[in-house]
Amino acid sequence: SDFELTLIAEDAQSGKQFLAEGIAEIERIERLISSWDPASETSQVNRMAGVAPVKVSDELFELVQRAKAISRLTDGAFDVTYASVDPIWTFRGETITPPDSSIIAASVAKIGFQKVLLNPSDKSIFLPEKGMKIGFGAIGKGYAADKVKSLLQAKGVNGGIVNASGDLSAWGVQPDGQPWQVGLVNPKNKNKVFAWFPINDRAVVTSGDYERYLLMGGKRYGHIINPKTGYPAQGVISCTVFAPKAELADALATALFVLGIENGLYFVNQLPEVDAILIDDEGKLHASKNIEVDETI
Repeated sequence: SDFELTLIAEDAQSGKQFLAEGIAEIERIERLISSWDPASETSQVNRMAGVAPVKVSDELFELVQRAKAISRLTDGAFDVTYASVDPIWTFRGETITPPDSSIIAASVAKIGFQKVLLNPSDKSIFLPEKGMKIGFGAIGKGYAADKVKSLLQAKGVNGGIVNASGDLSAWGVQPDGQPWQVGLVNPKNKNKVFAWFPINDRAVVTSGDYERYLLMGGKRYGHIINPKTGYPAQGVISCTVFAPKAELADALATALFVLGIENGLYFVNQLPEVDAILIDDEGKLHASKNIEVDETI
């Protein structure tokens, strides 16, 4: 994923130093949580699935704790064990034939956040079934954005934005005193923005089907899979979540895609300090109770 850091500094030299420290923090987090890195703690946990618990750092243990809590909160619409599914779908814009239903069912059988065993006494994580995996594809970018923001704030950076491939965390204001502005991409034309929102000390995350998708039976499907069915989620083509933390917004954006318009908005309206805008596959806008939007994009 691409990261873009924007910050306010007194001079170019200190600004470059802050940027370098932010980049170093992103790289540190990647070494910790990336399932693509065989040396990461996450990869060690996954390799030992069905074999033995793995003692991990406090940081990874607490991240998995929170991810499991969000999995429970969303009733599995977001599931930290989603990484267990086999790579049976490709989302490169081409027309495909659906995989055999038995293959999908066998893959989904490995998913289940409830199965993850966390031992607070020794900070160990155990995946009890062979083939189970934890993964942070739907929460890791947001977590990294939050960590970089906290690091830079602690070093005295009074304003900036961390953009983790669309997962944004912002604080402070621009040099002219104006708030940072975040544009929401039109999912039917990703080169256009359909709305702008001012943000300060908030996070904004958008999930959409305009970057990674497939065509099946004459219909377009985005890359987000429903963990309960193993099939691509339907009905939503874009979901934007506003929340205090990018980690939470990241996970919820995925969950709302799976929950759909009606269930998703009902869910968000129960959460304090969380707002959302969803666009259905007909281009109609739907927003949580604190946001007013036009009907269509």
